[in-house]
Amino acid sequence: MNAAARAARVLLVAAAALAAAAPAHALFGDDEARKAILDLRKKVDEQNQALAQKDAELAARLERLEAANRAQLEFANTIDALRREIAQLRGQVEQLAHEVATLQKRNRDLYGDLDARLKKLEPTTATVDGKQAQVERSEQAAFDAALAQFRASDFKGAIASLQTFLARYPQSAYAASAHYWLGNSHFALKDYKAAISALQVVPERYRDSPRAPEALLNIAASQIELNDKKSARSTLNRIIKEYPDSEAAKLAKERLPSTALR
Repeated sequence: MNAAARAARVLLVAAAALAAAAPAHALFGDDEARKAILDLRKKVDEQNQALAQKDAELAARLERLEAANRAQLEFANTIDALRREIAQLRGQVEQLAHEVATLQKRNRDLYGDLDARLKKLEPTTATVDGKQAQVERSEQAAFDAALAQFRASDFKGAIASLQTFLARYPQSAYAASAHYWLGNSHFALKDYKAAISALQVVPERYRDSPRAPEALLNIAASQIELNDKKSARSTLNRIIKEYPDSEAAKLAKERLPSTALR
C-alpha cells in the first residue's frame, strides 16, 4: 500500500469515528457536522493528490536513475568493447610491423644480391701492360684464370683457355698479352712454329704494346730453335731498330752474335 492510500484510509477512519460519536439526529441535521465531513473529504482528496504527485516525482526520479544506470552500464560495455578492439588492433599492427620488417630485410637481401650480380656485369678499371683500361669482370677473370694455368706449368690448359678468351673477347685490352702468353705456352711445349704464329700477332696488331718487343724477342728464340738463324738475325735487328730503348733491344744486341752465319 502506497503513502496516498494509507493517508486516505486514515482520514476515512477518522470521519467514520466522528460520525459514530454524534447522535443520529445530529448526523443528518447538523450543518456543521456535514461541513466538517466535507472539509475532511476535501483534505483527503488534496492529500491524495499531493501523495500522487510525490509518487509520480519519485517514479520519475527512479526512472532517471535507472536510465542513468543503464547508460553507465552501456558506457562501461562500450569501453570494454573499445579496449578489446584496441588490443586486437595493436596485435594486428604488431603483426604488420613484423611483416614489414621481414619484407624490408628480404628486399635488402634481394637488392644486395642484385647489386652483386650487376657489379659482376659492370666494367671495371684495370691496369693492363701499364695502362688503365675498362674491362668486364668476367673478361678479367677469364684472363687471370688462363694466366694462372701458364704459371702453374699447365701449358696445354693455358693454350685452350687463351684461345677461348681471344675468341670471346677479340677486342679486349688483354688481347696483346693473351697472344703473347699463347705464344709462350707453345714455346714451352717446344711447338716453335705455333709459337711464332701466335707471337707475330703482337707486333703486327699491337705495335705500341710493351709486349711487342718481348714477342719479337721470343720469335727470334723460336727461330733459333728451328735453326733459322737468318730469320732470327732479322728479327733481332728489327727489335733494335723499332724499339731501341726497350730492355728487349739490349738482349737482342747480346744475342746477335749467336745468329752470325758461317
